[in-house]
Amino acid sequence: MSSPATSSPATSPPAGSAAAVPRGRVDACPGALQTHTAADGELARVRVPGGLLTSAQLRVLAAAARDLGDGALELTSRGNLQLRGLAPEAAPELGRRLAAAGLLPSESHERVRNVLASALTGRSGGHLDVRPWVAAFDAGLCADPALAALPGRFLATLDDGRGDVTGLGGDVGLLALDPDTVALTLAGVDSGLRATPADAVDLALAATRAFLAERAAQGGTAWRLAELPDGPARVAARLPGPRAAPVPLPPAAVTGPVGAEVQADGRTALAGVVPLGRLTAAQADLLASLADEVQLTPWRSVVVPDLDEHRVDDAAVDLHRTGVVLDADSPWLRVTACAGRPGCARSLADVRADAATAVTSGALPAGGARQHWAGCERRCGRPRGDVVDVVATPAGYRVNCGRTPLPPTPR
Repeated sequence: MSSPATSSPATSPPAGSAAAVPRGRVDACPGALQTHTAADGELARVRVPGGLLTSAQLRVLAAAARDLGDGALELTSRGNLQLRGLAPEAAPELGRRLAAAGLLPSESHERVRNVLASALTGRSGGHLDVRPWVAAFDAGLCADPALAALPGRFLATLDDGRGDVTGLGGDVGLLALDPDTVALTLAGVDSGLRATPADAVDLALAATRAFLAERAAQGGTAWRLAELPDGPARVAARLPGPRAAPVPLPPAAVTGPVGAEVQADGRTALAGVVPLGRLTAAQADLLASLADEVQLTPWRSVVVPDLDEHRVDDAAVDLHRTGVVLDADSPWLRVTACAGRPGCARSLADVRADAATAVTSGALPAGGARQHWAGCERRCGRPRGDVVDVVATPAGYRVNCGRTPLPPTPR
């Protein structure tokens, strides 16, 4: 590690983190075409609605990481992917490859296609299959020119009733309460609006348009619905439809499924965590060889579904051999990190290397509690919920074991 860790009490949220503080600049969230200049080159973020990728698309992404980037794909807390280390002139070629693979259906909307879906939906658990919702919501989003004006941090959550993604901070969300009833959620609360499964996507799209309308009415600077004063109530008031008494919503899930899960059709899905979210091109190619479709999750894990019984053991061995974690008790499920050095100029340490050393040596601070390693006080990528902060300082790492009510910085 760079230097010893020290402990400190909880700190207050940094200035400007409160929802009521107006945004003074346009959201500049990177995309596949609008890249961000980092210390290690250009960074591109590829939106993957619902985290759903075909094997062919995954192979295209793996090849792009090899040919254009640093050889790896980063899994984000929104089930998207990032490519790092791109040359400044690489963006047009990346765009051509993504478009040919069906990963760039709309150049004007590519930064706003942030859609989370329940893991294993349609295969195991839940009241219904939300994969059709993913496709319909994404198509409706891209078909409306006005929705290209959404901030790049806008997030939709489509939850099949298991409650795994509803608590992850969606601006607009759908939660199946039973096989016939869907609740519209707004900024993490139940709006009281209800729909049938067939009408749910139309309601979510209407709420998305209502967010833009309310944002414009209040000055047009907010990046998230929660930043608008009385935002959820004002957006709900703009929408027609049946209403019911709001119900409590499930909290944010700490982890997703890990290991083998028997599907409703008798086949098996393998869910594996990718340590610190860094998926090598070789790992991506392996995943593409195992199934026709994979799902990325917001817990920086990958679901490989539809495995016949005779293939499960071999697939698990291959995934484990390449470093994908299938053990629900592994410390890797409790450790996240920002990019750190050399990718981020703000970082004071190579936090990924230091976190990996702590895991492999059994020297995680705070007794191995759920923790986020960060190269500076911004704590980018910090997950929701109770998390120990391990923050690099000029004097070493500071371990904050208190409950710091900081909002996460999504990636």
